[in-house]
Amino acid sequence: MKQPADGRIALGDDVWFDRARKINRAPDRRSVGLVFQEYALFPHMTVAGNVAFGGASPTRVGELLERFGIGHLAREKPPRLSGGERQRVAVARALGRDPSVLLLDEPLSALDAHTRTAVREELADILSGLQIPTLIVTHDFLDASTLADRIGVIRDGQLHQIGRPEELTAHPADEFVASLTGGNLLHGVADGTRVTLDDGTVIEVGEAATGRVGVAVYPWEITVSSTAPAAGNVIAGTVGALTPDRGRTRVRVGPLVAEVASADGLERGARAFASFAPRSARVIS
Repeated sequence: MKQPADGRIALGDDVWFDRARKINRAPDRRSVGLVFQEYALFPHMTVAGNVAFGGASPTRVGELLERFGIGHLAREKPPRLSGGERQRVAVARALGRDPSVLLLDEPLSALDAHTRTAVREELADILSGLQIPTLIVTHDFLDASTLADRIGVIRDGQLHQIGRPEELTAHPADEFVASLTGGNLLHGVADGTRVTLDDGTVIEVGEAATGRVGVAVYPWEITVSSTAPAAGNVIAGTVGALTPDRGRTRVRVGPLVAEVASADGLERGARAFASFAPRSARVIS
């Protein structure tokens, strides 16, 4: 088994790995329940058989099936289950050995967009009722922000930022975090609170800076109209995509994507104006 080059992994006072102290507990002796990316349920086994596979007693299997509302599916086999039902079986199986930590490896990536939304909400309900630490690996910020209390952003083995979802969007540590969390990125040269963008547009930002900077603005902080507003930062452009998204509409105007309640009066190819308040413009050095 490949070992980390450095570091320490512990659950409370129980140390699983410590490079300096030459501690490296075997994986089968670490109390971890794992939910695989595509659930990895055994198709030839019943739901009850899958949950029992990790060593859970018949009594424990019955408790878990009832807890997750799948007791009536005990004799069914995975191919006959919905995505949400398979997920519940996978979580129940992982909990069957009473782990101290639950690890979910991209639990929603195998689902289509429609199913993913419903299953994400189901999983959030399940996790909120658990009383053990849970780690979720995902590339999707919406999944992370829905399911997690705290998010750690990792790229190329480096931790860029850790915090609550709203902290990451309010104060992204760098352009990678801003992009991952859905921000629009603009670039220019700052002189105090004024930034001259690369296309020559001048905007006001929320904090003073000097020199080359990035500016992050989130779609829900941008308004779009067919006439230029009298106040705020204004960027003119041509309307690109108009995409309905969960009761709102995502509109691209020039370099910006906005999320608006109504796109009435906006047409693809027409000239429009995207505007946002200076306090919404986060400077990223």
